[in-house]
Amino acid sequence: MNTPHASAHIALLPGDGIGPEVTAAAVACLEAVAEIHGFQLRFSEHAVGGVAIDACGTALPETTRAACMASDAVLLGAVGGPKWSDPRAPVRPEQGLLALRAAMGVYANLRPVQVHPRAAQFSPLRPEKLRNVDLLFVRELTGGIYFGSKTRDAAGASDLCSYSVAEIERVLRRGFALARQRRRKLTSVDKANVMETSRLWRETAQRLAAEYPDVQVEHQLVDSMAMLLLTRPADFDVIVSENLFGDILTDEAAAIAGSLGLLPSASLGDGPRGLYEPIHGSAPDIAGRGIANPAGAIASAALLLRHSLGMQVAAGALESALWLALDEGVLTPDLGGHHGTVALTDAVIGHLWSQSAVDTAVVARA
Repeated sequence: MNTPHASAHIALLPGDGIGPEVTAAAVACLEAVAEIHGFQLRFSEHAVGGVAIDACGTALPETTRAACMASDAVLLGAVGGPKWSDPRAPVRPEQGLLALRAAMGVYANLRPVQVHPRAAQFSPLRPEKLRNVDLLFVRELTGGIYFGSKTRDAAGASDLCSYSVAEIERVLRRGFALARQRRRKLTSVDKANVMETSRLWRETAQRLAAEYPDVQVEHQLVDSMAMLLLTRPADFDVIVSENLFGDILTDEAAAIAGSLGLLPSASLGDGPRGLYEPIHGSAPDIAGRGIANPAGAIASAALLLRHSLGMQVAAGALESALWLALDEGVLTPDLGGHHGTVALTDAVIGHLWSQSAVDTAVVARA
């Protein structure tokens, strides 16, 4: 567990589309949490993605990279949009995000998935399938086909998928450690029937399982896992996968939860500095309209407090306040509501202060 920070520097990368709107919401919540719980946060804002391409000609300017490496944590909004979506473009927004992950050495992407009762009606699954769904995906983030060498000519193209034993071991160990903190169940996802990298992945998982006898381990092929997420999602706890498989499966799981706008992520390495972002995209169709759901960004801020700053109580308070705001029906249009980004943010902050008042009263009575 990280030692709590009395003060911290957070690098903000709002990015494109709705990124600035949801990032502002998360910052407002972080400022409230810091005031309530007695620590200080300093924020600095930097360009990444499409806006960085427009301003600097690169998706990750050196000033942005340096600021992130000098920070205690990085909070990102979203990158990309139609303006920069030409697949033939030599510079694309997503390149900035991939380069930042590599620079920070954040190889384990944590994506928790729970289904809020208010969002359950928007899930494609029947209500009985959603009971007790509490998943934690651990996606390997800096290896595999996204980072392998690539070729392209008039006749075809190729993408190399490669993994070292060390890359597989470190993300699996992170998964096992997290499983020990939860329900002690781990599912390792691969495609070992046809892919050599997946055979190495499964062999490594089987070898490491012997070091964690208190964790129940199962192995699933990725296509089977995609089906099982729809038929019995509540049966799983921690799910560990390589980069490409994790990218696809976590978007499927987000749909199960009812809205992409709800879910956070934390990208972690061996040190406390992490990269935090909602899993949704830049949603350019609703950018600037004030209706983007900030829940994923706010929940990502809570993960930042927990994993990078060691503020466990503050993180729990923020997550609880967000849950309560949704409970009382402060819902954005993606959840069938009529409230905007600011309204949900204000409701979360209101619950933070209400919780603080209750806690103060309890201490005074004691």
